[in-house]
Amino acid sequence: MFDYLRDPQEIYRQSFTTIEAEADLARFPEELRSVAVRIIHACGMVEKGDLIAFGGDVVTAAIRSLQNGKPILCDAEMVRHGIIYRLLPQQNPVICTLNTDGNAERAAKLATTRSAAAIEDWADHIDGAIIAIGNAPTALFHLLEALISNRLAKPALIIGMPVGFVGAEESKEALIAHAGDIPFVTLRGRFGGSAVTAATLNALARLASPGQTPDGTATKPTDPDKGNGK
Repeated sequence: MFDYLRDPQEIYRQSFTTIEAEADLARFPEELRSVAVRIIHACGMVEKGDLIAFGGDVVTAAIRSLQNGKPILCDAEMVRHGIIYRLLPQQNPVICTLNTDGNAERAAKLATTRSAAAIEDWADHIDGAIIAIGNAPTALFHLLEALISNRLAKPALIIGMPVGFVGAEESKEALIAHAGDIPFVTLRGRFGGSAVTAATLNALARLASPGQTPDGTATKPTDPDKGNGK
């Protein structure tokens, strides 16, 4: 009934061609460009590329962490479920502690959100891990406070893209100002969210996976039944 493009590879090809033609990618290091393209693709808005901010060697940090089997720590279940597990080179654990027993009570005691309080459960996992925060600004603020006070070990990389009208922009500016020597990537302003955060992680995982090219096409057969989720 409708005349529309159905070929998934051609849809990706045209999408990425459009991004390459319309977005300003010149300011990104070559190794980070494919990640920026994936972030823009997840947003559906080329102008969001201007809001991408990063510090340190993001790609090297992510590849080393993933290939060493380090975990990915997420602030929200939606981030966790957006990660494509078949891209993870070492079947890396993907952890979200938001709904662990006692977290709601801890949040009340700390007078903060459950997302922020859940970070207290990351102590045994965070050393060399990748942090993926895509929902709660309070989680990003709490993480930075814990890192600055040395209550938590250093992660390999922080993907900090919380979304919202209260605290989102400010938390990301705090990340830019206080990440120190921890590599990070963020999206300035109010925009963000679980989908774009997961897309960023997936883009980095593609670079760390020997069976994937930077544009996400498989260089060896993959199981079609293994997509998102475990």
